[in-house]
Amino acid sequence: MNPTVPTPAPPFDDAHDDVPAAFRRLPPQDLDAEQAVLGGMLLSKDAIGEVVELMKGQDFYKPAHETIFHAIVHLYGEGEPADPITVAAELTKRGEIGKIGGASYLHTLVQMVPTAANAEYYADIVHDRARLRRLVEAGTRITQMGYDADREVDEIVDAAGAELYNAVGVRDEAALVRVGKRLEGHIDSLDDRQKNGVTKGVPTGFTDIDALTNGLKPGQMIVIAARPAMGKSTLAMDFARACAIKHGRPAAFFSLEMSEEELMNRLLSAEARVGLHHLTSGTTTSEDWQRIARVAPRISEAPLYMDVSPNTTVMEIKAKCRRLQQRDGLDLVVIDYLQLMSTGRKTESRQVEVSDMARQVKLMAKELKVPVVVLSQLNRGPEQRQDKKPVMSDLRESGAIEQDADVVILLHREDAYEKESPRAGEADLIFAKNRNGPTATITAAAILHYSMFADMAQT
Repeated sequence: MNPTVPTPAPPFDDAHDDVPAAFRRLPPQDLDAEQAVLGGMLLSKDAIGEVVELMKGQDFYKPAHETIFHAIVHLYGEGEPADPITVAAELTKRGEIGKIGGASYLHTLVQMVPTAANAEYYADIVHDRARLRRLVEAGTRITQMGYDADREVDEIVDAAGAELYNAVGVRDEAALVRVGKRLEGHIDSLDDRQKNGVTKGVPTGFTDIDALTNGLKPGQMIVIAARPAMGKSTLAMDFARACAIKHGRPAAFFSLEMSEEELMNRLLSAEARVGLHHLTSGTTTSEDWQRIARVAPRISEAPLYMDVSPNTTVMEIKAKCRRLQQRDGLDLVVIDYLQLMSTGRKTESRQVEVSDMARQVKLMAKELKVPVVVLSQLNRGPEQRQDKKPVMSDLRESGAIEQDADVVILLHREDAYEKESPRAGEADLIFAKNRNGPTATITAAAILHYSMFADMAQT
């Protein structure tokens, strides 16, 4: 029987034997590419302009290279030449010449690259290695989070998702482009908008609202606020229906108040023009069934998603939206409503908790780059006034909502207070705040027996 041949020991220090091999390797980097980038920049100011659009100083693995990069970019920004002599003088003035190995290292960089033509290619390599390093670092932090027993699981999951998102989204998507290159496409967009009424953001289904806002924009937090029973949920569902059913764009509706059956009844009532009371009381007529049959395929094919989980948190909603966005895309989020949510942790007061949730919703909109419509209750201020109309100050008990919102729509119906009102069947959509446009009051038809609002011209 042959003797067993011992397996050679791995080439690592004994002091690190308890560390997984994947974590004992050098982080992803390419020092030759880093030197080539800097050499090209020292040879040509054109190369400097190309490189700074593709990468940042933090993308370099070697600290000395980042130091040189910042000196070159500083001189370039001042309109001064950036060659080995001027860069050496700049680094000497900063007291950093010793950090990079002396002026001779700058000449070495230039000698390594015969031409600056490939600086852009090498900059891409350096940037890609930096993204991989960030993924490794994010993975390490996520691993550490997993062992933190003092934090809530939902908080850890949300933080882990954010770590990965930040790691892969390092490069700024915005780039400096010549206006002429965009002009033709922009004119086509204007022409299409004029002919087809296409809005730049997510359409709401209301002509006057889309004209005022030009659609709901990515990153916006849109607040629909009213006293109870005014129709907040109905208006929010109108927005979701317009997005998903009419325009085929993915929308997610989170209801912390209604059951799935209630939501489905409202959706069917509005789309099929079937009385909501028929659906809830089981008195649906044959004509109602025909209308439902006609709209059922359209609803089934629409990318409209609903979630009726009670006692949910902003973090949980954000995690669900991020997964949906990665899987099927996402253009609109609706949350019904803010005061029913929880932060998942203890706070000094309910007001502080609601303010914290408002900030989290705004950050979610920015992170996911979608408009988020969130419903909110008003205080009793309107009921204490003669005309009953809500104003922005009625939100103040809810802390940061007014401050964080991009758009605030105050919903008011006179017939909710005065049954014989001459404006019965009308609703005022008061745009009390519109960060990117004018404020106004838009009148809509309140067709609540069909669980919907509509343009006045459609009635």
